[in-house]
Amino acid sequence: MQGLNKAEIAAKHGEDQVLIWRRSYDTSPPPVSEEDDRFSINDSRYAGIEKSRLPKTECLRDTVERVIECWNEKLSKEIRSGKMLFIVAHGNSLRALVKYLNQIADKESIELNIPAGIPLVYELDSALTCLRHYYLADVKILNNAMAEVAKQRKAK
Repeated sequence: MQGLNKAEIAAKHGEDQVLIWRRSYDTSPPPVSEEDDRFSINDSRYAGIEKSRLPKTECLRDTVERVIECWNEKLSKEIRSGKMLFIVAHGNSLRALVKYLNQIADKESIELNIPAGIPLVYELDSALTCLRHYYLADVKILNNAMAEVAKQRKAK
């Protein structure tokens, strides 16, 4: 669904199906063909990556696996060394990280509406367990932004 208008996809396939593709833990949308311009192999940013490692489709479970690997191999080491990190990523990657840090069950991850552009702060203990997390935004602005994210799965 990368690069496609979410409302158009919802109008074509139905809001429930789009919600499943976008937010379920283990259901992937239809794969993109290798000839499609949206396939990662056709993007110069992925030129150094083996074709076999570039997914044609993925679900949140796949993203969680990649995010946990990145967390374990890079991010956690930086935090343990005393650095404070500012992570900027796409919605599904952030959803995966929030799911992991908050230990959210697979089925509950469908309800995560992470707004773009509003910083989310995590305070962690020495074991990198979440002590608390909060958005740096007024509650009304935050709720409106989360509602906008939730609406993205609907047809216009």
